[in-house]
Amino acid sequence: MPAQPVTPRAPGPLRRALAAVGVQNSSLIITLVALVILLSVLNDNFLRTENLLRIASATTIMGLRCLVQSLLIILGALDISVGSMAGLASVVSAMVLASTGSSVFGVLAAVCIGIACGLVNGMIVIFGRVNPVVATLAMLAAYKGVAQVISNGKSQGYTGSDDLFIFLAKGSIAGLPSLLWVFLVVAAGLHFLLKCTDIGRNVYAIGGNDTAARLAGININCYIIGVYALVGVVAAIAGVLISARTGSGQPTSGSEGLELQAVTGAALGGTMLKGGKDPSSQRCSRS
Repeated sequence: MPAQPVTPRAPGPLRRALAAVGVQNSSLIITLVALVILLSVLNDNFLRTENLLRIASATTIMGLRCLVQSLLIILGALDISVGSMAGLASVVSAMVLASTGSSVFGVLAAVCIGIACGLVNGMIVIFGRVNPVVATLAMLAAYKGVAQVISNGKSQGYTGSDDLFIFLAKGSIAGLPSLLWVFLVVAAGLHFLLKCTDIGRNVYAIGGNDTAARLAGININCYIIGVYALVGVVAAIAGVLISARTGSGQPTSGSEGLELQAVTGAALGGTMLKGGKDPSSQRCSRS
């Protein structure tokens, strides 16, 4: 009598959770939980909703940088100039707002500056054949110098009250601060891009093996330049948030040190520093 085929058992809830999170990230989550427990024991007010929302708002700007730095690391690149780009965008947004009286023009000007800086970074890496770390380290100093020159080394305040900037700094939606909503929207957009689109699949492929990706017909140059431009956009958003929170454009003080924080945050968040796709990650199914 022929043997009956053995039906594999469905994985349990714990195994499915580990597969979704990633085994390599489990230790990070355990450490985070332990840290939260320790802080809540040391301070009774730590787990209060108001305190947690303040912490979330305070870390939004750094969180945005970590998101795009993670995208670059997956691609197999890096950007050390994110902080100086945010500082330059902050100055430009405040100066345009002060001269035109329109926060919309200020935001658009900052985004345009961010795109331009990102394109410059990408083209230096591609056409100049410069290592991304070296290229963006040089541009860190360049963008910081431009911000200092156009601002005369001073914070650029804008007169009067602006509803959009006030809303970004102090507003809330459904009980959550506006700053946190900006972070959540950007995070959701990047998650969808990476997990549910061909663009995200190609980004993983380039980071995993750029030679194989090129042989598969992926235009690596376009992807690298495009991702650097996207980094510039998010850097500009962070710069606008800096201006909204401080009430002025900050050439350096509001963005100093964001570069190392972004890389550290991306690594601690579980991004594989060697780039490419984590085999344990799951993608959205496509019909």
